[in-house]
Amino acid sequence: MLDPQAYRDAMSEIASPVHLIATDGPAGIAGMTVTALASISDHPPTLLVCVNRNSPSAARFLENAVFSVNSLGAEDQQLADIFAGRTNEHFAQKFSHGSWRKGLTGSPLLENALASFDCRLIDVKDVGTHHILIGRVETVARRDQGPSLLYHRRGYHRSMD
Repeated sequence: MLDPQAYRDAMSEIASPVHLIATDGPAGIAGMTVTALASISDHPPTLLVCVNRNSPSAARFLENAVFSVNSLGAEDQQLADIFAGRTNEHFAQKFSHGSWRKGLTGSPLLENALASFDCRLIDVKDVGTHHILIGRVETVARRDQGPSLLYHRRGYHRSMD
């Protein structure tokens, strides 16, 4: 069997855009930093995001059945750290950073995100340690300028303009 650390080390060689995912609803507000995201289809617009099942926020995403994906610009490293849990802020406290508005689904949308996707949860698959959340995209917004925040070799970097 492949050593999990060898797998993580190899995956660290892949540069990934950094996103904040957020939810709000009956279970309460929650958000986290993720890099595991992919487009599934543009007809209907659908994407997937992977969430560690052991995260304190995971159950809120499932119960609320809505979420947003907010792609971060290069200037948003501090926000990425806050939502990654590298500070002692939890749940609603995280949302005191950045400028947020409610989307069509009720999910928080980051005002200065490079792109935001407001989604309804349509399916969940459990694989290994993670939930794969599959969302139908209800609305999108984009900033149309600026470099992306990337995560590569266990550190933040900026994409080329």
